[in-house]
Amino acid sequence: MNDYFQFKQFLIRQGQTAMKVGTDGVLLGAWAKLKNAVSILDIGTGTGLLALMAAQRNPEASIEAIEIDAAAYQQACQNIASSPWCDRITLHHLSVFNFYPSYHFDCILCNPPFFLHSTPTPDNSRTTARHCKEFTHTDLLSLARRLLSPQGKLNLILPVTEAENLIREAPQYAANLTRITKVKPTPPKPPKRYLLEFSFSSPTFLEPDELIIEYSRHNYSPEYQELTRDFYLNM
Repeated sequence: MNDYFQFKQFLIRQGQTAMKVGTDGVLLGAWAKLKNAVSILDIGTGTGLLALMAAQRNPEASIEAIEIDAAAYQQACQNIASSPWCDRITLHHLSVFNFYPSYHFDCILCNPPFFLHSTPTPDNSRTTARHCKEFTHTDLLSLARRLLSPQGKLNLILPVTEAENLIREAPQYAANLTRITKVKPTPPKPPKRYLLEFSFSSPTFLEPDELIIEYSRHNYSPEYQELTRDFYLNM
C-alpha cells in the first residue's frame, strides 16, 4: 500500500498511521451536510482526511480536529500544513474526553473505532483506531450533546450491527436519528455500513436511502461517482 493518497485538491501522507485512507472515511466526508456549518469538529482525525474534506467542501467553516495517537497526530499535522486550508484547521493532540472548548460546533464528524467485542490486533495503534477500548459508541452521543450547538448534527459511519445498536440506544441520550444511508458494496449484497446523522433538537427524520458502491469491479454506480467526484482523481 502506498504511503500517500492523492486527492484532487490535497495529498494524504499515511506512512505513520495505523489506519490508511479508505472508502468509509471518504463516504462520510462527502455525505455529511456541511453547507451551513460555521464550525466543524472531527473526532479521531487520523490522517486528517475528514478535516481536509470538510475544509474543501465548506470554504467558510472553521475546523477543529482531535487525535489521541501521537504518530497519527504528527501525520495529520503534516497533511494539514501542506494543504490549501492550513489556516482554517486547528489540530489538538488529546482525548476528546479532555476537550472543553468555550464554544459549540455546528457539525461533528467521526469515523469511530468500529468493534466493541472483537479481538484486538497485535498492533496497538491499529487497535486504538479500530476497537473501542476507551469508550463506547454511546459515549459519542454524550460527547456530541455537550459539544454541539442546539441545531448541530453528529455524523458517523458504522458497520450495520453497531449502527443498529446505536440507533436503539440513542433515545436514552436524547439523540434523534435524522438521516440514514445504507451502503451496499454491490446490488446483490446486503448493506455493510450505515451513514448516520443525529440531532439533539430536531426530531425530523428522513426515510432511509441506499447507496451502492459498484455494480462490478471498478464499475462504480452513478450515485457513488457523483458523491465522490470532487475528491477522487479518477471520478
